[in-house]
Amino acid sequence: MYARVIKALSLLPAELASALKPIIEASDFDSTISPEQFELLLSTTQMTDTELRLALLPIAASYAVVPISNFYVGAIVRGASGRLYFGANMEFENASMGCTIHAEQSAISHAWIKGEVGIKDVTINYSPCGHCRQFMNELTSANDMMIQLPQRQPMTLQQYLPDSFGPLDLGIKDGLLSDIDNGISIEEDSELAVCACKAANRSHAPYSKNFSGVALKAQDGRIFEGMYAENAAFNPSLPPLQVALINMNMSNYPLSEIVEAALVESADSKISQLARTQALLEALNPDVQLTYVAY
Repeated sequence: MYARVIKALSLLPAELASALKPIIEASDFDSTISPEQFELLLSTTQMTDTELRLALLPIAASYAVVPISNFYVGAIVRGASGRLYFGANMEFENASMGCTIHAEQSAISHAWIKGEVGIKDVTINYSPCGHCRQFMNELTSANDMMIQLPQRQPMTLQQYLPDSFGPLDLGIKDGLLSDIDNGISIEEDSELAVCACKAANRSHAPYSKNFSGVALKAQDGRIFEGMYAENAAFNPSLPPLQVALINMNMSNYPLSEIVEAALVESADSKISQLARTQALLEALNPDVQLTYVAY
């Protein structure tokens, strides 16, 4: 468990901290709160739903990796299942600003990794930037999703993004987080490449058709997958490596523990994830071995 997560816990109101501590310190805690745990916290603290989500934001923000800005942003998304997923912004030294991950992207990707097919609401400690509003507009639940900020009334994403441009404008009916299988298979049989292919099969790339996935291996052998999240506005698209890094970070693994990586992507697409993947991995650890498979 990250020391900063425990520190954030100590700064919460005493009653909430006492009720939350056994959840966070449990050996199977995965940076999420189940519906049952959330109801227990509500009952114990007598907070409203909104008050509790806002009170939990410091825990989410404690996952931030911010060596450049030192600006901690936390987000909590509630999936269609009712489970809450923490997320936080991530920055990378010796890499371009374009590699940065925003807190909303982190929490949404965290939910996607764990199998959610829709997001009910997003709670965040700072107003979402235009980049994130556009990213969220790609979601299956973009038309109904609520956004909650401190000291503000909840508003829909569409209120934050009027006259929005999204997948339907380009004839795409399956939004981000749709339950899909892209039907990809590869001949490479290494465990890491197979995991990257599994991620590619879940990737959302309706515009470029660059269905791609990344798998990262940590020092202890654990593997973290990430899939490409494409966007109708192109620039807010989130590369598969970033989603894998979110997966690793929200699992309480330092990014310095990456020892091996695999990227699987389409050989026929007009775009490629290879150069950006190589560049960011080089910034994180020049000794990481990358296996590249173009199917």
